[in-house]
Amino acid sequence: MSNATAIRRPTFDEMNLSTGKRTRLHRLMYEHGPANGTLMILPIDQGLEHGPIDFFDNPESIDTDWIYRLAVAGKFSGIALHIGLAEKYQKNYAGRVPLVLKINGKTNVPADDDAFSPLTSSVEDAVRLGADAVGYTLYVGSPAQDVDIAQCNDVRRECERYGMPLIVWAYPRGAAIKAKGGIDSLYAVDYAARVACEVGCDIVKLNEPKYEADKAAVLPKPYNTMQFNDVEGLKKVVKSAGRTLVLVSGGSKMGDDATIQKARAAMESGCVGLIFGRNMWQRAWDDALSMSTRMHELMKGYGQE
Repeated sequence: MSNATAIRRPTFDEMNLSTGKRTRLHRLMYEHGPANGTLMILPIDQGLEHGPIDFFDNPESIDTDWIYRLAVAGKFSGIALHIGLAEKYQKNYAGRVPLVLKINGKTNVPADDDAFSPLTSSVEDAVRLGADAVGYTLYVGSPAQDVDIAQCNDVRRECERYGMPLIVWAYPRGAAIKAKGGIDSLYAVDYAARVACEVGCDIVKLNEPKYEADKAAVLPKPYNTMQFNDVEGLKKVVKSAGRTLVLVSGGSKMGDDATIQKARAAMESGCVGLIFGRNMWQRAWDDALSMSTRMHELMKGYGQE
């Protein structure tokens, strides 16, 4: 038994999933991608969130059909994108790659201090398009979090109604978070993990917490005394997420070794998988396929019945 299999993630029974949610998550986790109870999702929601600038590193990636072909050839568990792209491209790939419909978003033109993502589509749209999950961004700590949490609650109720798994992109934001160590501190990411669990999501997407000694003094106790490596930080986050599965975000493009190390840390810490976008499709086709193959090899040892 590898050290990975000793870390047991919550089961569908423990998550108290409805039949519809269980069916859809089974497709994502056991019928596509690594198909061993882990997840490898390819997100392409960055065009709305960051603008076309993210496609400059690999000009071919601005063609969503290129991304879909990568999702199929790279054997991803699913592809995550907004309604406009799903309407125009998903039909040709129905049944070949599961859809995670991202149903809210914003541009990066306004300051993140007042971050809030309005709805761009609905859970009903996700059902109509044959999606296996919906994605929702929740900005923890933003001055608009009261509206955000209320909107997320409406989405959660619709997900329960339709048997649709809810994946929350839980991102700390706002001046108050920055004043307490920053958006990638263990305090902020750990808090975001717990918020996502408590508001009722099934899976939470998080950034990897970073240890920065020079910011320790401003962190709330006891985080101000905690020193940790990448695996230890993520283990703390996974524990705080309770019976909510954790996905680790890839973030900005890194080198090959750093990308693999982040993936390994995620799996060793008990996360259910990876949601790597730019670290996949900002690579040229052959390099992207090579990286997806390496991810599959890595995740073989982290399956769960």
